[in-house]
Amino acid sequence: MSEICTPSAPFFGFMGVTASLVFANIGAAYGTAKSGVGLASMGVMNPHLVMKNIIPIIMAGVLGIYGLIVSVIIQGSITKPEAGVDANGAAIETLKYSLFSGFAHLSAGLCCGLSCLAAGMCIGIVGDAGVRAVGQTEKLFVIVVLILIFAEALGLYGLIVALILSTNTYICE
Repeated sequence: MSEICTPSAPFFGFMGVTASLVFANIGAAYGTAKSGVGLASMGVMNPHLVMKNIIPIIMAGVLGIYGLIVSVIIQGSITKPEAGVDANGAAIETLKYSLFSGFAHLSAGLCCGLSCLAAGMCIGIVGDAGVRAVGQTEKLFVIVVLILIFAEALGLYGLIVALILSTNTYICE
């Protein structure tokens, strides 16, 4: 067994799965909660605008889906050790998952998770202030939606880079 193919390598891959899902969901939860408070506050004065201003909540929820996608892809790439026999007939475990793969999957998970966390914070803050502003001046709706699109793009960039990173693997022979 070489230093590249250690039994601890899958730990880093599973940490990538965890980081992607947890951080993305924290971002989605924050964005949903913060925007929801603004929506509820605005809805008291202008209930006819509630459905129009639900966009930040939907966009925040999509961030959790990004984390789920990356987590499922990484998890599917983690291979368990295979039982085998050496030349003397002794039972051994053959490791296929390398440290390189583990670190690539960890970086993919962190990339997606932390990008979605940042996007969720941005969506929450803009969503809260934005729906309240639209409740007072409906002409601001398009501007708020544009800002939300750019905030969502931060999470999408993390998803794209995570998908590219997750394809980097080295299989132990």
